[in-house]
Amino acid sequence: MIKLFLSVTFATVLMGLVAYGQTSTSSTTVATGANGATETTTTTTETTGTVTEFTPGQALILKTEANEPMRYKFGKTVTYMTSDGKVIEASKIRKDSKVRVHYLKDGSDMVVDKVIVTQDRE
Repeated sequence: MIKLFLSVTFATVLMGLVAYGQTSTSSTTVATGANGATETTTTTTETTGTVTEFTPGQALILKTEANEPMRYKFGKTVTYMTSDGKVIEASKIRKDSKVRVHYLKDGSDMVVDKVIVTQDRE
């Protein structure tokens, strides 16, 4: 009975850790039509992690499940919000805050347009 309990507990913790650092991606592609319309491709991605460095309006560095910290640049307009959708000030983002970052790939840069605080530091 104890072995079963420990096995279930370990499996639950492991799944939580794996899910924490996951990245999700969504793409939109518009094909070129017969009238010569321009093709539009947009790829947006979200990553979850812990803030290690944050400079409002400039850059954000997250600790994720990746081997190295992820560095993000900010777009012209960035929305900061809580997980329940309430818009907050950038000053509410602090080191060790748990966040989900929504960004677009621009060449080799990851340009952030939304930062969602999933759990504030304790």
